This record gives sequence, C-alpha cells and structure tokens, in this order.
Amino acid sequence: MGTISCCYAILRPHAALPRNHFSDLSCPSCLFSSPPLSKTSYPNSHFPMATPLHSSASSTVGELDGAATGVVGENDLSIIGPGVLGRLVARIWRQEHPDCQIYGHTITADHHEELIKLGINPSLKGSEATHKYPYIIFCAPPSRTLDYPGDVREAVLKWSGEGCFLFTSSSAPYNCTDNGQCNEDTPVVPIGKSPRTDVLLKAEQVVLEAGGCVLRLAGLYKEDRGAHIYWLEKGTIEVRPDHVLNLIHYEDAASLSVTILKKKLRGRIFLGCDNHPLSRQEVMDLVEKSGKFSKKFKGFTGTSDPLGKRLNNTKTCEELGWEPKHHSFAQFLGVSE
Repeated sequence: MGTISCCYAILRPHAALPRNHFSDLSCPSCLFSSPPLSKTSYPNSHFPMATPLHSSASSTVGELDGAATGVVGENDLSIIGPGVLGRLVARIWRQEHPDCQIYGHTITADHHEELIKLGINPSLKGSEATHKYPYIIFCAPPSRTLDYPGDVREAVLKWSGEGCFLFTSSSAPYNCTDNGQCNEDTPVVPIGKSPRTDVLLKAEQVVLEAGGCVLRLAGLYKEDRGAHIYWLEKGTIEVRPDHVLNLIHYEDAASLSVTILKKKLRGRIFLGCDNHPLSRQEVMDLVEKSGKFSKKFKGFTGTSDPLGKRLNNTKTCEELGWEPKHHSFAQFLGVSE
C-alpha cells in the first residue's frame, strides 16, 4: 500500500481491522476502505510511471518473469502488492538500476496489463517462480487476506538473503493515544491487546527474525488520495476534530523505502512521516485554505473517540541521510500553516 495509526485510525478509530499497512490509501497503512476478503487483488491504483520495459500488454502471465528461467540479477526487485506505493518504488528503483528486472506479485491478474506497461513483470500468487530475489518490498495491505503474517512468511522465503527485504508497516503499533510525542523507540501495544495491531506486529516479527527491515509509515496521501479526500467525500464524519494525525506523501514513502533497500540493512525498524503532525481539523482547514478542491467539508462531530500521536522520525532521517521532498501537508498544498 495507510497506517492504521496512519489513515485507518485517522478515519475510523473504532472499526475492526482485517489486515496490513492499510487498505489502499495506500498503504502500508490505511484500512478504512476495504473489508476483509479471502480472494481479491492487492490494491493496484493507477499512477504514472517511467517508460515501459515491455511494449506489449498482451503477454501471458508469467511469460515476462525472468526468474522462471533462474535468471535473477543482482539488482532485481520483487514487489509484493504493486499498488500506488509499490509502483512509485518501481519507478525510482528503475531510475537507479536501469538494467534490472522488476517483478510484481498479485492475487488476481486484473491489473497485469497495467503493470506490464509500467515495466513490471507480473505474476499471480501461487504461480511465481521458485527462484529467490535479492531485493523484496512487501507493500500489500492486510485487509486483502485472511492470514497476513502467513503471506509475509511466504514472501520472506523468496528472499535470497542478499540485498534487503523491506516490509512497509504502520505506525499504529506505537502505544500512544493521547496526542503525545512518539518516535522510533516508543513502546508498542502489547500483543493480545488489539487485533488490529496484533496482525501488524506478528507480520513485523516474521520479517525481523529473517533479518529483514520494517518501515512503519504514517498516513499516505497525494492530491487525489488520502484522509482529506475521504473526509471531503463524506462531508461530515463522527470523529473528534482534535485527534492528531501524521502524514507522509506517497512519493516520500517510496523514496524512503528505496533508501532503506539500497543500504542493505538487517533487522531494523524505521519510521516514515513528515514530522509535521496535524489535528484532523487543521488538515481540513488547510484543504479549505488551498482552494484546490471543489467539495466542501462540513465538519467533525465526534467527541469521545481516542486521540492520536505526534510522530517524530528524526532518528530515521539522520541515520539514513534522508529527508522528505514534501516537508508538510501545508507545503504540499502551497499554503501556510
């Protein structure tokens, strides 16, 4: 793909959680839009990308998969759940590794023609080649499967142990619901306390035990996608306006993911946000101030749902030498806070 803390909690704090970062606001972190399903595709929303690697969109599923012949290059990348975030990661990765092959693994073939046009070799879950990949990013949502940790475990088995395995998770597990300060070292919600966070923490543990890395993402957004769009569509929503939430632009989540992959790190947890937490009301005030949207938001009417957290990922930024292109939601909209 959200994050449960990301957009899921932002939007529906009391909703029961099916699974990962997140329906498809993207991510890794938004769960409000999709009920738990047993057999449906990972989110594969449209997004412009680099020049296609292959010219024909009529190829048979698996035909383009170089791994089927055992030929996997040292910079080849496998994307589990090539939706909005995964496709952006693919674009950046190809810019830096023009000769690589990029593979996209999905549950249905509904979007395979799109992926081929974007230079991503598609394959169906259960039909992928047995060859292992040096770089894997798992950014499929938890809401699309009945056994999310099990799916992550299957993906880990396809990692060669070289390069890097990265799982895009959510900031939801951090145990903070009073609008307080929260960073990479903040304790997480204890296992057994919440089914929503349990599924994420169990998936993360699978990755960490295998030597992979975890990136806990805040609420993913771009101009036409994110919590603000959901609220505009609803007009009014019964959640409290003073709940503090955290955001990261899709492009920045992708660039941060690629930065981690390139460093070939092992067993680490990172946090992805823009370090500019906002209340729900502040988000929608900025939307109104920007004048970029035709719809008008009427207001938040809740008073008793949980508060949020104020994420700070300075540690992640300094260690990786990374900073977001979109430093705040206000800057993205071209207005002052």
